[in-house]
Amino acid sequence: MQGRICLVTGATSGIGKATAMALARLGAAVILVCRDAARGREVARDIRAATRSQAIDVLVADLSLQSEVRRLAADFARQHGRLDVLINNAGAMFPQRAESAEGIEMTLAVNHLAPFLLTNLLLDQLRAAGHGRVVNVNSDEHEKGRVDFDDLQMRRGYPRRGIGMRAYGNAKLANLLTTYELARRLRDSGVTANAVHPGYVATNILPFDKASGPVRMLKPFWHAARYVILSSEQGAATPVYLAASPDVGNLSGLYFQNRAPIASSAASRDPELQRRMWDISEQLTAG
Repeated sequence: MQGRICLVTGATSGIGKATAMALARLGAAVILVCRDAARGREVARDIRAATRSQAIDVLVADLSLQSEVRRLAADFARQHGRLDVLINNAGAMFPQRAESAEGIEMTLAVNHLAPFLLTNLLLDQLRAAGHGRVVNVNSDEHEKGRVDFDDLQMRRGYPRRGIGMRAYGNAKLANLLTTYELARRLRDSGVTANAVHPGYVATNILPFDKASGPVRMLKPFWHAARYVILSSEQGAATPVYLAASPDVGNLSGLYFQNRAPIASSAASRDPELQRRMWDISEQLTAG
């Protein structure tokens, strides 16, 4: 990866930080996209110290806001003429339905519309690399997702209890549908687009502290489970493989787990759903 430029969202912890660390060890110049500037600088220092690489930079953006995503893309484009790898890793879950300041349901905004918009805004830089790669960190929760085009933002169907898993699955299905459509649209462009299920990883994405009802009682069990499920480094293995391996340089429109393509849900592979989800995502990010 010597000389290649990689942009990693959600890079201050978990899979994002482990991915950025691994890419830096491989010689890539890595830009960390972080919501908190101080935390971003701290992680950048950690990666520089661990890898002895000075090619680590930080860009700050709240990905729940499309205005911030646009500013992030503009900031990157001013500094770099090309982008070799875009890893859309940032994700979040919300126990109660909430909307961004721009009026978008937060789960949809962070997990789907942010990577959709950022990828499209950086397509010129990805094409300029000649071999650009888009890696979308997805989840097998997409298998439980359902796209209701009459209530995409779940104004009626958001559960009042829990940790927001239903909305998360829906957003991940939307993300996967548009990943496949993106790969089709980028055919013969030299840019690839793939998605990955990293496995069950010990991250902080599950918001038990904000959950209500009996779900909060699961928190101690989650802390115990973190010692037996995958580490962040193990979860980062497949995203790093898709970013760096020459074996997948010409593969696009696939869903990976454990460094191998696997079948995603039947709904995610529906070409009509893919096109419709793309069109609606364009409408929701048109402003």
